[in-house]
Amino acid sequence: MGSGASAHGQRTIYLDVDGKIQKVVFSQQSSSAEIKDLLCASAGLPWQAAIVLLDKKGTVIATDSTIPKNSKSSAYRIISQSLSPRPEKEDFFQNVLSQVTEEFSRAFRVTEMKREVMERLAILERRMEVEGLKAIDIDKCKNELRNLRDEMEKKTNRLSCPCRFYYSEDVKKCNPRRDVPTYPKYTLSSETVEALKKPTFDVWHWEYNEMLSCLEFMYHDLGLVQEFNMNPITLKRWLLCIQENYRTNPFHNFRHCFCVTQMMYGMIHLCNLQEKMSLVELGVLMTSAICHDLDHPGYNNTYQINAHTELAIRYNDMSPLENHHCAVAFQILAQPENNIFANITPELFKQIRQSIIRLILATDMARHGEILESFKKVLPSFDFSNEDHVKTLQMVLIKCCDISNEVRPTKVAEPWVDCLLEEYFMQSDREKSEGLPVTPFMDRDKVTKPKAQIGFIKFVLIPMFESVMKLFPHTEDIMVLPLREARDHYEELMEIEEAMAEVQQKKSTSLSSRGKLQ
Repeated sequence: MGSGASAHGQRTIYLDVDGKIQKVVFSQQSSSAEIKDLLCASAGLPWQAAIVLLDKKGTVIATDSTIPKNSKSSAYRIISQSLSPRPEKEDFFQNVLSQVTEEFSRAFRVTEMKREVMERLAILERRMEVEGLKAIDIDKCKNELRNLRDEMEKKTNRLSCPCRFYYSEDVKKCNPRRDVPTYPKYTLSSETVEALKKPTFDVWHWEYNEMLSCLEFMYHDLGLVQEFNMNPITLKRWLLCIQENYRTNPFHNFRHCFCVTQMMYGMIHLCNLQEKMSLVELGVLMTSAICHDLDHPGYNNTYQINAHTELAIRYNDMSPLENHHCAVAFQILAQPENNIFANITPELFKQIRQSIIRLILATDMARHGEILESFKKVLPSFDFSNEDHVKTLQMVLIKCCDISNEVRPTKVAEPWVDCLLEEYFMQSDREKSEGLPVTPFMDRDKVTKPKAQIGFIKFVLIPMFESVMKLFPHTEDIMVLPLREARDHYEELMEIEEAMAEVQQKKSTSLSSRGKLQ
């Protein structure tokens, strides 16, 4: 692969200045104005003087990057032309026009270079995918890709045009990875493959690289890579970029993303949805689960709206977080290097985009009652061939997966409660410090673990999962019974808490009475 040095090299010419031979070297990327300034300096003429370049025969030579090479014996001569002084305003406008023209020229050159580099990257990726290069060849291609990226960055840095509306932090997170993803590919054991299909899967025993490999396996296992003609390298890049765009919150983090997606994968197998839904519909479920909390800031919609944050203002107080998750998801997919749907038709992509947006927006708990009621209405006559019925079921499924921690065994579920309360308390502390209304179920002075869970399990989780159970009866033992056991567990803890509080109250009253008698 060529480096492009010949296209952007240097050129040397010789000038005859008052009988002395001057050597002039310039870049072929230089503009006409830059070359004229260089010639004036070499000839000892004023800056921006009007000059004419002549060869030995007196022929006029154009002063741009195409100046023919010559030798000392055929040195060019420079003739200075006297010009009447121009008005100051005319000079100013001429300079501005010249600078604008030069900036446009540079921008066009950078665009062309970007296109060239992207074409080279695509060729290398096709080679790696189609020919199945060996490890040594992969390393060679990785080095070539890295060199191309470095070359691209150097050339782009030549543009010195700072923009006041450019936010480096915003762009940094979605910056595409042009190198081949380097996280190790794990070979999943048959036990792990089977465990992934069950709600009892322990999500706490896995590192990020292992979770990425599990997600990659799910897409292959469900046939989504083949259905959407995904480039396997692009899938790896996309998953890495997704992981990088989840913040390190106590609860809403990449492990939560994996937890929700694994539950979705488990429900697809548990409810045998491969035989009831199309691969496009399954792909929408999985992709929505992965993207559903992208770039979550750790403070919920109530805080966003009360604090008048940028997100609340941007989305007019209507599901600001969920709208933001959707926007980040499609910003990532807009990068060619991360677009797992690059090989499908525009019509199908439009359909997938609308479906993903609908599902992510459905995770706003403010819409819980509305969505559950819609599902209950279609349950008696549910038909998988009815598009509206399937859309409603998809929204209920992602809601179930999003808040499904209590379906898992206690040793897996309970640490999630601690993480959630930590995030809740961070928000209530901030609300107090900023003088905002304090969300009642987040106040560390009032909320305990049993108080936080009992109402949520009884009035949100159990009714929703029991509705799903009517459509898929075999989910009762695997998903609904664990919820009822979790409710009983926290009610027992609540009774213990109340008994201890009563004993403490009696003790305080007794001590107070003694003090009065004394």
